[in-house]
Order: sequence, then structure tokens, then C-alpha cells
Amino acid sequence: MAKRILILAGDAVEALEIYYPYFRCLEEGYETTIVASSAKKVQTVVHDFIGWETYTEKEGYLIEATATFEDVNPIKYDGLIIPGGRAPEHIRLNKHVPKIVSHFFEANKPIAAVCHASLVLTTVKEHLKGREMTAYIACKPEVEAAGGSYVEKPLHTDGNLVSGHAWPDLPGLMKEFIKQVNQASVEV
Repeated sequence: MAKRILILAGDAVEALEIYYPYFRCLEEGYETTIVASSAKKVQTVVHDFIGWETYTEKEGYLIEATATFEDVNPIKYDGLIIPGGRAPEHIRLNKHVPKIVSHFFEANKPIAAVCHASLVLTTVKEHLKGREMTAYIACKPEVEAAGGSYVEKPLHTDGNLVSGHAWPDLPGLMKEFIKQVNQASVEV
């Protein structure tokens, strides 16, 4: 039976941070579901560093979210991926997202969080408290305010939480996430 992966998304999700993990999971043979507030084509964005004090943003490709936060049953999934971009700012406000994320912490299933994904994790402070993670540096105050310890490294693993600073760190992040998924057993 194929492993099942859930990817949380919303408009303004960083293109590389959703496409790279999505295709890597498909390549691994995982059944991979992209979920958003509604089943629709989600608008991705492309962030880059061109010498400004912060990143720039351009429209990216569309990617299909085939399920909704409300309808997803996290028990059926073996791992969770939370991409960054601006999507975490607004998807964390959806009342179903904290319940989904909490399940993966409570069941000790692998969670991959990259860049601004840490904003979603601030909604489950009880699970972030005392944990170490990395994220985009601008998210450091939110990680610490939620009780987590910010680690100034491009990649960090704390138990089932695999975190990356930004999209250049996706190869290492996905390598560790896939390793954990392949070692885990699904709860049915």
C-alpha cells in the first residue's frame, strides 16, 4: 500500500516549496494530496533575492488543490508538508488547519515545514513549545513567541519535525522527510 502525504496550500504558496515536494513525493510513489480552503487551482508565487533587504514576489504557476481542509481526515495520511510563501499567513486562520497539524504531532508522524510554514505551527503552540526548528529568519519572532527555539541553520530535525530555512534547502529537507515517512507505519 502506498504511503499517503498531505500538503497544505493556499493562494500565494511559494512555487518551489510546493512543486518540489509534490513531485518528489510522486517520484517516491506516494499518494499525494494538495489541500486548501477550497478545491481549486491555487496561485503560486515565486520569491527571489535580487539585492533588496527582503525578497521579491512574482506570480508563479497554478497547482490543483483537490481537497478542502474541512473534508480532509489526517488519520489517513503518513506525513504532512507545509510549504511557505504567503499562504501560511492566511491558511493558519482556517479553523480546520490547527486540528490537521495537531494530529501529525500527536501521532508522531513526519512533518516537513519550510520557510514561512512556521506561521502555521504558531497555531499549535502546545506542540511547538520546547521544540527546535528553523524557518525563514523573519519568522524567528513568531517561532519564539509560540514557545519554540529558533535554530539558525538551513536545516534542522527535531524528532518528527523536519524544518528548512527556504527553498534552496528543499533537497535536504525532503531527503530527511522521505526517510522518516518510509520508516513510519500508517495509522488506520
